[in-house]
This record gives sequence, C-alpha cells and structure tokens, in this order.
Amino acid sequence: MAKNKVSEWSTTAANNTDIGGINIAEGCAPSGINNAIRELMAQVKDMQTGTDSDNFTVGGNLTVTGTATGTTASYGDSTTKFATTAFVQAALAAAYPVGSIYINASSSTNPATLLGFGTWVAFGAGRVMVGLDAGNAAFDTAEETGGSADAINVSHTHTVTDAGHRHYTTYDGLASTSASFQSQIGRTTYSSVNGGYESYFARGVSDSTQADAGRTSTSTTGVTIDSAGSSGTNANLQPYIVVRMWKRTA
Repeated sequence: MAKNKVSEWSTTAANNTDIGGINIAEGCAPSGINNAIRELMAQVKDMQTGTDSDNFTVGGNLTVTGTATGTTASYGDSTTKFATTAFVQAALAAAYPVGSIYINASSSTNPATLLGFGTWVAFGAGRVMVGLDAGNAAFDTAEETGGSADAINVSHTHTVTDAGHRHYTTYDGLASTSASFQSQIGRTTYSSVNGGYESYFARGVSDSTQADAGRTSTSTTGVTIDSAGSSGTNANLQPYIVVRMWKRTA
C-alpha cells in the first residue's frame, strides 16, 4: 500500500518500504532515495497546510507561540472541539439577544466594549425590575412603568365615636321687668346629645320670651383626633442596592 500521507506511515520502520509509491526498500535504486526525500517533504507540507485532510493527534502538551486559527463551530456545539474567539463571541451574543439586560455592580464601561458586540443603552435609571404579570394591569406590558418613590395619602375616612356631651346656653337680660323674673337672670339651660333637653328656664317665663332675651352659647366635648406618622419622602422605597444596567438594542 502506497504511503501517500503521514497517517499512512507505520510506526514500525521496516514496514516503511515506500513513500508515495517510491521504492525505498533495501537495495532500491539510488535515485529512489532522492525522490523519496522530495516526496517526504511534499507530504509534510500537505500536513502543515491541511490539504491532506489528515487527522493529527498530540500525545503531549502543545504550545502555540503564534496565533492559532481554526474552523468556528456553531455556538450550540457542546463537543470537545476547540472554541475559537468567534465561537465564544457567538455564544455570548446568543446569551444576550437584542432586548437583554446587562447588569454590573461596579464598572461603568458600556457592554459593547466589555463583551465585544451589540449596541447597548443605559436602562432603568432609578427603577427596580418586576416580572411581567398578564393578570395585573400594572405589570402586563414589557417595559411598563409606574410607582412612586414618595408615599401618597390614600383616600380614606376617619370615624369618630362620641360617648356624649352637652351644650350650654346662658340667657342674659330677660325681657320681663318683674322682680320675680329678675332673680332668674343669668340662669343656664343645657341639652344633651343623647338624652333630649333638660330645662332650667326662669319660672313663669315662656320659652319664646327667653329666646328673645339674648343668649351666649358654648359647647364642650371630650372628643380628640390625633395625627401620627412621619414624612412620606421616599417612604415607598423597598430595600435596594444601586447597580448599572444596560439594554441591548441592536
């Protein structure tokens, strides 16, 4: 069998009696040696350029001092093939498709520089992210915004329960000039909100007469409404940590 490439050479020297069909066995013509050397050099060159499509296995370490190149496999290839830089970048680009969010806790460098691909713009300044919820009108559209950093006073009512109080009315200067009526000047009447009216009107003077006499009214209650709480500034903010975010647009 003619040995036309390196992979067809034998590891047993005695079996290598030709190269490329040139006889190099014992007793061969002297010209065969010259021709064999020339064929050997051609086959090594074919191996170096890859034109012989031969496989090559390195049993020890392989050190490359220059730039190694190779065929770029699909980014979905999970075999033991070498990963070229193009393979790595394609895999990263697949992991960050257009619309993806990149987050960095310290670096302000645009991801186009860090990752080597895409167009990226700053995203979500002063906002946190929340998952899309098709069943909630506040969260059912991608990139929908809402919320407030400051607390608001939600519409509400206060209910006051009054255990009972009294209103006091002082009658000054009754219209009558009778001595018996004068002694009643300054008498006070009161009414209770939960017990009807109790009267201390001047004896013998009608309610209408007293109504015309002039009144000074006061009222007292034991009801108070307290306020409580603190400033609403930034009161709606959840515990947070600030990071830098970018969105890939192309």
